[in-house]
This record gives sequence, C-alpha cells and structure tokens, in this order.
Amino acid sequence: MKELRFPLRQHGRFAYSPIVERKLDPWPNGQRLAVYVAMNLEQYAFGEGLVEDLVPGIPAPDVLNNSWREYGNRVGAWRLLKLLGQHQLSTTLLINSELYAAAPQLIEAYRAQGAEIAAHGQTNSQHQAGLSEAQEQALIAHVSNTIAEHEGRPPAGWLSPWIAETERTPDLLQEAGYRYVLDWCMDDQPVWLKTRRGRLLSVPYPQELNDSAAIIGRQVGAAEFADMVIDQFEEMLLQAQEQPLVMGIALHAMIAGQPFRLRHLRRAFAHIAAKREQCWFATAGEIAQCMG
Repeated sequence: MKELRFPLRQHGRFAYSPIVERKLDPWPNGQRLAVYVAMNLEQYAFGEGLVEDLVPGIPAPDVLNNSWREYGNRVGAWRLLKLLGQHQLSTTLLINSELYAAAPQLIEAYRAQGAEIAAHGQTNSQHQAGLSEAQEQALIAHVSNTIAEHEGRPPAGWLSPWIAETERTPDLLQEAGYRYVLDWCMDDQPVWLKTRRGRLLSVPYPQELNDSAAIIGRQVGAAEFADMVIDQFEEMLLQAQEQPLVMGIALHAMIAGQPFRLRHLRRAFAHIAAKREQCWFATAGEIAQCMG
C-alpha cells in the first residue's frame, strides 16, 4: 500500500472558508437566492467510448442504451424546452460541441428561447482525464471555436464531460478566456479558483440535485426527485436569508425528458415559478457576471 505523505497533498485552488464568515452582496433587485437550470444536451458515439446507460452489461453494438440516449435529443429535450418556456425558467444549455453537426435544430430552438450556450466538451463519449497539456488545450480550443462559429461569440462557461479534469484544466480554461467553470461542487456560493495566470470562477453545479446522479446513479424515483427539487428550493430560500446562495438544477434530456418523469417535474417547476418574486431566475453566466 502506498503511504500518504504528510502534510496531505491538496489541490491548492482555493482556501477553506466557512460560509458563515463570508460577505456576499445580494443578487439583483436585492434577491437572496439565485436559481438556474442546467440543461445537459449530449452527443455520443455509437458502440464505442464512454456511455450513460439505462441498463448495464449489454455488449456492443448496444442498441438499447444507444437508442435511449438518442431519445433525449430527438424527443425529451423538446418537451423540456416547452416546459422551461411555460414557466419562464432561465436555462444554461450545456452542449457537447458535436451536437452542432448532429442536431443543430435543437440548439437553435433553445437559443431562440433565450438559453445561455455553455460548453460541455466535444462529446460525452470521452473525458479529459489523462490528456496531455497539448491535447487538452487543443480540445478546449476546438470546442470553444466550434461554439463561437455558431453563436457569434465564445462560451463563458465550461462543464467537463463526466466532470473529469486533469490537474491543469482550470488553468487552461482561464487561459482560453473562460469566465467560469461548473466542475467543482464544494459550495452554495460562487468561489474564485486560483490558476497559474489569474483566477477562474467556480459557479455551484449540483451533484445531488442532478437527475443523472439521483435517478440513474441512486435509483431515485420520479416523484422523489421532484420532491427533492421542491425541498431544496424551500430550504435554500430559508438559508439564503443569512447569506446569498445559488441553487442549480441539473437535467439530462434522456432522463428528465421521459414522460412519466416530466409529469412530476411539472409539479416542481410550477412550485418554483409560483415564487419567482422571492428569488432571481438567472443563467450560470449571469451569476458569474455579478461576481465581476
């Protein structure tokens, strides 16, 4: 067994800071809780690479799971788009850049509804962990340039596929012009990360209030997940009276877009939307802009 070194190795990106000791200005219009929906739209290779599976253990070519993933972009994402629009919920669209070639109409529809377009790597069939600095730098540049070509400007935010980083990822993102990253889930407020040439903002992204981690990973039911959204919202409204907070809701089209899950998500979104005067519905990018 490899022995641990003392003092313990640390990442060095931020120092320990108790939330009760911080001073953070309220969000626009004096609101205490910022709420955003992170809508993940992903593109996978057929029969190779990393996968998000509904049913594990099927050998390639895995038609069942591939078809389930494709359902998200063909059907589920469109139903979620309509639901988000009905409740006027601000959306940060996290896209694999390969989606521009595979389903351009989908990105266009979310853009037309006012969604912020943020980067989610090239494809979820691969992750960044293990890449050399040159390889990761090239990947980030390719994704950024692809989005800029279609959107007229580069993305401000980045979520790594599978939230897998190298030790240099924040450095390379900051040097590529990114304002914020969603990979780090250690807080309910934005936190500045140290990088080798400046700083990069970490905007809170949920790992618990995330349909992939909850429903696929922990087998949480649709009704329970909707209850989680409501309970998180109500508790954070209460906690935000002490210090301004950020609440994110992470959705994936092939999961939350299934009709029986959508039925319960309607209930959760209606609950939140009915209290819009008590919070600030924003995008992750708008939250980052408030931090300077």
